[in-house]
Amino acid sequence: MAKTIISRGQGVLTGAGDASELLQAGFTQKAFRQWLQQYPRHLSADTFASYIKNSVDSVIPVVSNATADIKTSPLDRLSSGNNLIELYRETNNETYKTAFEALRTSIDLQSRNVEGGLWYYTYANWSYLDGMASFAPFYTLYSSLYDEENTAAVPDDLVLQLHLLWTHCYNNVSGLLVHGYDESYTAVWADNVTGASPHVWGRSLGWYAMAMIDTLELLNSKTYAAAHERIKLRFNDLASALVQAVDSTTGAWWQILDQPGREGNYIESSGSAMFAYSLLKGARLGYLPKSVINIAKRGYEYIVDEFVVNNGNGTLGYNGTVAVCSLNSTATYEYYVGRPILYNSVLGSAAFVLASLEYEALEI
Repeated sequence: MAKTIISRGQGVLTGAGDASELLQAGFTQKAFRQWLQQYPRHLSADTFASYIKNSVDSVIPVVSNATADIKTSPLDRLSSGNNLIELYRETNNETYKTAFEALRTSIDLQSRNVEGGLWYYTYANWSYLDGMASFAPFYTLYSSLYDEENTAAVPDDLVLQLHLLWTHCYNNVSGLLVHGYDESYTAVWADNVTGASPHVWGRSLGWYAMAMIDTLELLNSKTYAAAHERIKLRFNDLASALVQAVDSTTGAWWQILDQPGREGNYIESSGSAMFAYSLLKGARLGYLPKSVINIAKRGYEYIVDEFVVNNGNGTLGYNGTVAVCSLNSTATYEYYVGRPILYNSVLGSAAFVLASLEYEALEI
C-alpha cells in the first residue's frame, strides 16, 4: 500500500489538491517514517526515505512563515513538523529548522478561546478533535528537544488542549467524544451547556486517539511524567469506549459512532484503521491490556477484506474513506452520512499503512 501511494504521487504538496492536501502530506510522512523505523534494513528503505524528503521539501514554502501559517491553514499544518525535525537532525540543513521553528511560533500566534483552547482554524472559538493528531506530537517532540526548560509547554499547555476537548466533547454514557465544541455557544450546532457538536464522527475521534498514543510514546522524559500519567489515564478510558463501540457484525467502526445501525450510516475505513492502529499500538507499548489485541485485529482484518482492492497490476486500492467533514456546516447526522466516499484517499490508505505496521509488529 505504501508503494502504491508513491506510485500515485500522493502525499507531496502540489497546490492543486483539496483543502486537506497539507494534512495528506504530513500524514503520509508519518506513515512512511514509521515504516522506515520498523524496517530500516529493507531493500526499499532508501525509496521511502527519499519520498519522505520529497514530501517534506514540498511543504517548506507553505509552512515557513508563522504569520501566514495561521491565516491559511488549520492546526493540520503541524502534521509535517516531526519530519521537518527529523530531517534537520539528519542533515543539519537550516531550511528544515526555519520551517519547524515557524510552525512552533505559529502555535503561539494561534487564536485561543477564553479557557486557553486553541481554535482549530479561523472559525472563532471552535476547537476540533482533528487538530490534536498534528499538534500534540509536534509540540511534544519540539519541546523535548529544543525547549525542555519551558516547563509550561507540555505539562500545562499540551495537556490543557487535550483536557478542554475531553471536557467539552465527552459523552458520559458512551465514553466517546464528539467532533468539537464552540466555546462561545453560538454555532448552529453548539450544545447550550457544553458547546459541543452533536455527533461522534469516526475520523475526528481517530485523530484524537492517535494524538494520545503517539504523544505518550514521545513523553519519555521525567520532566513530563505527570503529563504522561494524565494522558495515559484518558487514553485508557477512550480505548475502553472504543472497544464498546465496535460493530458486532464486522468488528470495525461506524462513520457516526453514536448512531450505530441507523439508516444511512456505514462502516468507514479511515476511522476504523485509526482505531485499529491506536489500540494495537497502545497494547504493544503496554498502555492497554492484551485483551484489546484480538478486538483490534478483527477490525483490521475486516478492513483488509472489505476495503483493500487488488488492482491486479502490483498496486492496491483503498475504498470506503469519507471526504473531509467540517464543523463549518450544519453538523447534522444527514451532513456526515451524506459526504462523498472517496476511493484511494491517502487519509485512508496512510491510516491503513500505520495499522498494518502495528499488525505486523505483533509478529516481530
